[in-house]
Amino acid sequence: MNDPMLQVRQNFQEARDVLDLFMSESQSWESIEKAGNLMVEAIELGHKLISCGNGGSMSDAMHFAEELSGRFRGDRRALPAIAISDPSHITCSANDFGYEKVFSRFIEGLGRRGDVLFAISTSGNSGNVVEACKAAREQGMKIVALTGKNGGLLADLCDVEIRVPFFGFADRVQEVHIKIIHSLIHLIELKLNLSK
Repeated sequence: MNDPMLQVRQNFQEARDVLDLFMSESQSWESIEKAGNLMVEAIELGHKLISCGNGGSMSDAMHFAEELSGRFRGDRRALPAIAISDPSHITCSANDFGYEKVFSRFIEGLGRRGDVLFAISTSGNSGNVVEACKAAREQGMKIVALTGKNGGLLADLCDVEIRVPFFGFADRVQEVHIKIIHSLIHLIELKLNLSK
């Protein structure tokens, strides 16, 4: 007999296993530190962070940006971060140029040398995120990719990759992604002496 609650409990166990796997790799910690350093350097030099992703990853990209421009754990100055999530921009760009270009068009218009693109894709192969990275490179931006599986195409397009090396369902990767995002936000605040 198929026990739904047994499957729910297995979800929690698998989530813990994926997190444990990520935490056991020294590369995970090194990548988080490198990404944080890139982002802090950009902010200190007067540049901005731009994030993007599809579906749940768009929600994560938005969450990353709003926690920086708004508030994470405590009051501090607003930090320059924006997610590519304006529905009118996305639908206009998709209609006129195709869905692959919805993020790259934004980067072409608003990305500047010294800015950092935070590109999120659980597969590492989202076409529009890949195109955003190509546009960011042309603009002289730095790129941090948050990926899963084997990193996909993004692994070779970024300056720093933070990878959750899990090949199952994307929700397991996304669960670790949100922990990484919160850790990056906290690290940025700590390095800027804005958090305790």
